[in-house]
Amino acid sequence: MGVEFLFCGAAGEVTGSMHLIRHRDGWVALDCGLFQGRREDAERKNRKWLVEPSEIRALVLSHAHTDHTGRVPRLVAGGFDGPIYCTPATRDLCAVMLPDSAQIQMEDIQYVNKKRARQGLPPVEPLYDDKDALAAVRLMQTIPYERGFEVLPGLRAVFHEAGHMLGSAAIELHIGDGDAARTLVFSGDVGSPDKPIIRDPAPFPPADYVICESTYGGRVTESVSDAEQRITEVVRRTYERGGKVIIPAFSVGRTQTIVYFLHQKIARKELPPYPVYVDSPLAVNATEVFRMHPECYDDDAAKFQRSTGDMLGMGCCVYVQDVEESKRLHRRRKPCTIISASGMCEAGRIRHHLKNNIRNSKNTILLPGYQAENTLGRKLADGEEYVNIFHERYHVRAEVVQIHGFSAHADQSQLLKMLTPLSGRARRTFLVHGEREQSEALAGLLRERGFGEVSIPALGERIALS
Repeated sequence: MGVEFLFCGAAGEVTGSMHLIRHRDGWVALDCGLFQGRREDAERKNRKWLVEPSEIRALVLSHAHTDHTGRVPRLVAGGFDGPIYCTPATRDLCAVMLPDSAQIQMEDIQYVNKKRARQGLPPVEPLYDDKDALAAVRLMQTIPYERGFEVLPGLRAVFHEAGHMLGSAAIELHIGDGDAARTLVFSGDVGSPDKPIIRDPAPFPPADYVICESTYGGRVTESVSDAEQRITEVVRRTYERGGKVIIPAFSVGRTQTIVYFLHQKIARKELPPYPVYVDSPLAVNATEVFRMHPECYDDDAAKFQRSTGDMLGMGCCVYVQDVEESKRLHRRRKPCTIISASGMCEAGRIRHHLKNNIRNSKNTILLPGYQAENTLGRKLADGEEYVNIFHERYHVRAEVVQIHGFSAHADQSQLLKMLTPLSGRARRTFLVHGEREQSEALAGLLRERGFGEVSIPALGERIALS
């Protein structure tokens, strides 16, 4: 068949999702995400391409999260000018997320260049700017779920609901024609069943080759109902001791899930009317995109939307965009919940809220999901007594609670349920988007279930398929 895979990101780690397929005379990319984690290492990876952007003929996106789309503007700036295929909701989210990411790149580089100037070093360029972000959005072509489309001659694709976030998709690729045809399934990020707002993931179609995420490949997480009970307890006890609940949350997906849940609890009087602030301009814009796509809601969300008129919390929530309004939250002494980005505490306004609240034992820092290695969120989750924020050392006196049931990722048992029907059909399975021990745990269980060849590709690994 003459097909080659090249793993360019999320290989042996969680961020930077990008997998290339060479078919006939061109490369096709699945995702083009930003690397996150240890700053110098991530910066180096984000500036390097294993294949020149101009050699990539098309890009297919699984969903809008930054670790899957955050380098698309840099790809375009580097010479890529092919079509970018995605679902309608993914395109609309990217239209607000990528310019926001560009703004962060430009602000970060100003800080870096001031520091370099003091050291007598030349300035460096941002990864991309707002013009690159808008150019990327213009290349996006939207395809609904379950409708086949041609990526390149001899390469057709279908999007299936992945249940991970608004617009998320698993990608089914049909490679070649006739007896030589093969099918690949790329999972993107798989959601957990019964996740609030979003529909459940669709079953994987039969496939010869599988590229599957393994974020929680070695872990069985608490159920959504258990997570709801825990967050209710955390908010109630923090309220009773007069503290604030500080929630680092991704602006797209996690924030809306938490707002939806808190709105339900307050509406049912299971929580006191505890003020909730969403302090993230991107989250405000992303919430508007959620309101634009009711076709992605599950039945419970559609019902709550009809009963409230706005399930995403205008009745219980204050959405903050203005910087001065954000600063006033630092001076607030009464109990409240503050939800802010970024979800791993690596950028954005959440760092200011942590700085101002981390030393008060009345407060709670609630981490609602996975925290990648070498991030501030991971250090808090691991119970470090002192952390650095804005190059200053802070004593962690606030209560720190991590809850995995709100994670947008399927856990080990759910991944196995999705993958097991492919046993006996799949010739090769590649586990990506996971720390090594998580991927290895899932690989061992898949081999026990009859998957013939399961591997964990390394960054830059090339694999030829017959």
